[in-house]
Amino acid sequence: MITPGPLVPDGGGYRHSVEVAAPARTVYISGQIPVSPTGDLAPDFATQCRQAWTNITTALSHHDMVLADLIKVTTYLSDRAYRAENSTIRQEMLGDHAPALTVIITGIYDEAWLLEIEAIAAK
Repeated sequence: MITPGPLVPDGGGYRHSVEVAAPARTVYISGQIPVSPTGDLAPDFATQCRQAWTNITTALSHHDMVLADLIKVTTYLSDRAYRAENSTIRQEMLGDHAPALTVIITGIYDEAWLLEIEAIAAK
């Protein structure tokens, strides 16, 4: 993964672009909501964020993949106020792995959800 051409250097746990050399098995993960398999929804952002990442990890595991196989992550936040906490938790979950990343501030399908995360993985 490199910063292509004359772009601003990437940082903050993401890459401007990620190339996947063929052949690769690709998994598209639908937006993961912050609800546990038992239907629990925490009231705070940190717990909701970790739950959405747990759901992504579970989906990846079903395909014999791990977080390090993520090539693109899109996070939808219900409020700008969650940007820093979202970044901290994402970096906690991904460690040194830095996929291509987009964060969008928007209305979320269920007002009780503070975020939703979708992802693409390749191996």
